[in-house]
Parts: sequence; C-alpha cells; structure tokens
Amino acid sequence: MRLLFVLAASAAAVFAQLPAPNQSGVSLGHIHLMVADPDAQKKLWVGLLGAEVVHAGSLEMLKLPGIFIVVGKARTPSTEGTEGSTVNHVGFLVKSYADMKAKLQAAGIVFASDNAQTRQINAYFPDKVKVEFTEDATLPVPVAMHHVHISTPDPEKLRSWYLAKFGAQPGTRGAFLAARFTGGEVDFRKAQQAEAPTKGRSLDHIGFEVRNLAAFCQKLEADGVTFDMPYREMPQLGGLKIAFIIDPEGTRIELTEGLAAIR
Repeated sequence: MRLLFVLAASAAAVFAQLPAPNQSGVSLGHIHLMVADPDAQKKLWVGLLGAEVVHAGSLEMLKLPGIFIVVGKARTPSTEGTEGSTVNHVGFLVKSYADMKAKLQAAGIVFASDNAQTRQINAYFPDKVKVEFTEDATLPVPVAMHHVHISTPDPEKLRSWYLAKFGAQPGTRGAFLAARFTGGEVDFRKAQQAEAPTKGRSLDHIGFEVRNLAAFCQKLEADGVTFDMPYREMPQLGGLKIAFIIDPEGTRIELTEGLAAIR
C-alpha cells in the first residue's frame, strides 16, 4: 500500500493540473459521466469534493487535482452504473478519511464499504457511480485523483494492452496489476466473466490526454486499433482535439489534446 501513497504524493506540482505526460506523451485526462441529473452530480463533485468549474469553449468541466470530470445529460438515462461494466470504479486519495466520511454521510451518500482499518471508503454517487476514497495523510491537497479500476477476465492481457498502447509502466497495487502513469494509474481486477461495455452507462468513458494526438492516432491505426470516432478538431471546444477508441474489453476511451492547457 505504501507504493500507492508514494506515487500519488511525489510532488505537489502534480496536483496543480493534469500530471505530466509519460515518455509516450500520455497522461490521465478525464472521466465522462452521462447521467439523468447532471446538477445532482455537480453538487457533489463541486460542493463536497471541491472541484473547480472550468471551460474548454462550450464544454463545462469540473477540475480536481490530476483529473477533469465531465458531466453530461444522457438523452436516454441508463439504469446501470459502474459495477457490472468494465470500469468498476474510480479512485481518489484524500488527506483525511474521517473528514471525507463525515462529508459523505452528511450528503446522504450510501457506502458500498467502509474500512476504518485501511481508512478506505467505497461510495455510491448518484446514477450508481462508484467512487473509492483512500486516506493519504501526506497529501498536499484535500483530494487528488489516483486510479481507474477496470474489471476483466484476463488482467495480465488487458494490462499489456495499456502498457503497449499508452506507454504506461507495469506495477502492482496490493493484489491488483497496475498500468502506471505520472500521478495515477489504471488498475485491473479479476472478473469471473466479461463485463459490459461502458458506452451508454452512467460512466460512459474514461479519457487520456495525449501530446501530438494526430500522430498518436496514426500510430494506433498502424497498430490495428479500431476507432469509435476518428481524430478531429473541435473549434467549439476551444480547439480541443479528440478521438475515441475501445479497449479490448469494451472500455470506451476518449483521447484528447488540449486539456492540459486549461487552468
């Protein structure tokens, strides 16, 4: 567990914005929720977790140290949350387990689990979005992004894909295999069967910020990666560049270039 804390608390500068890209030009970027009531989500992310509202052109985002949260209104709201999909939950570090527990309880949030010994809480946000909070008392900020937790029948195989495509470094967190990026990681848990794709659920997709996205997409195409949406530039989003791919288990992934410049 110490590795989890050392990685996340290595430098306060990491938490001031998106983490620095790795040698492949990739960092964690955003989590995109598509929900029935965006305001209910925003109330928690802003009021409870302290996210800052920022904009990329017409796109509103909620900025937390190490990640952006995008909350959109689903045209046809899903009744399915993160559990049962490839992205089981997203995880954050918090400076104080006790303080976060009190805030969550005051907001009426239901807990999936609460372990005082490990100082970790798994909570259900609206629309069945599962969020994990683990204490790191050395954290220089109240809350910071730590991991995306993916369920798969073959953790080693899927991790190898993330290592190869995004240049992540191999590691472990407890019993879980991990693909590590600067300031965060993607963890892999063993599932008994294939989980549902994320597209169309309350957590629709995860995002990576990529330096020189056009060239990166060309490399992915040459490697045989199928695109859910090809590379394009979005002037209405402040010039943001985007593309979508699907990982081998069905996790929808948005690739962006431009989020790192947003302060």
